[in-house]
Amino acid sequence: MNDQERMAVGEKVTKVIIGANLGLAALKLLAGFFGRSNAMIADGVNSTADVLTTAAVMMGLRLSNKPEDESHPYGHEKIEPVVAKLLAIVLFGTALLIGYNAVQLIRRGGYETPRGIAIYAAVVSLGIKEWMYRYTVKGARKINSAALMADAWNHRTDSFSSVGTLVGIVGARMGFPILDPLAAILVAILIMKVALDIYMESIHQLMDRAADKITVEKIEKLILEVQGVCCIDLLKTRIHVSKLYVDVEIGVDENLTVKAAHEIAEAVHDHIEAKEERVKHCMVHVNPHKLVSSK
Repeated sequence: MNDQERMAVGEKVTKVIIGANLGLAALKLLAGFFGRSNAMIADGVNSTADVLTTAAVMMGLRLSNKPEDESHPYGHEKIEPVVAKLLAIVLFGTALLIGYNAVQLIRRGGYETPRGIAIYAAVVSLGIKEWMYRYTVKGARKINSAALMADAWNHRTDSFSSVGTLVGIVGARMGFPILDPLAAILVAILIMKVALDIYMESIHQLMDRAADKITVEKIEKLILEVQGVCCIDLLKTRIHVSKLYVDVEIGVDENLTVKAAHEIAEAVHDHIEAKEERVKHCMVHVNPHKLVSSK
């Protein structure tokens, strides 16, 4: 998949999700206000923040698609994990606000019994959020986007929070009104957990972590498939958001000419980049290798 196709998929997903979240946020806030449910209002605030975070994901995808320039010779892909980090910070801040308001309500003891409309809104929210998660994670896997995957897990957490909201509202209507603000606190804790997970994953992507073992073994096999490669002296990989950089030192017959050795290195370079679509660039260094004569 080329960059244009990747961008088209990402924009389609984010536009659909933004539209769905706008409608869902309005539904939750209205249901929370008229249904007298603090947990539902907290859920509505969370969905409003989701609109902003998904818009940030769209911006990150667009900026990461910019071609290399003099100041950024390796491209702009790392904008995606930067956006994911900012998204995590926004989510964590939202969770703190929701949790603080719920704790203050419990301290004041000003509980209200939610109305039935809040239950219906929680059920609708649960279904829509689960669909949003599945839709977004499918797109994130298709284009291998860290920012989009972070947004997908945000939707999954919203599904969990909607369950907590529903339990709190039903419990409050059954005679335990404190369950409504307690549900809001549960929502806040879940959001914090996901925010921390997203933040740590974005850090890994910015630190040039190596590719997984299966990918490394596949690259090793591809290198050894090239005629003239005697051995692999060194192989390094580093994840570059959705792409992969490969640095390899190969051993070739020490009696070869410079031209012949260079042709083998070019063959390795072309073979890896053709067979492993995630590889953005492969750097090949040639070492002289003494062949063992069989007598």
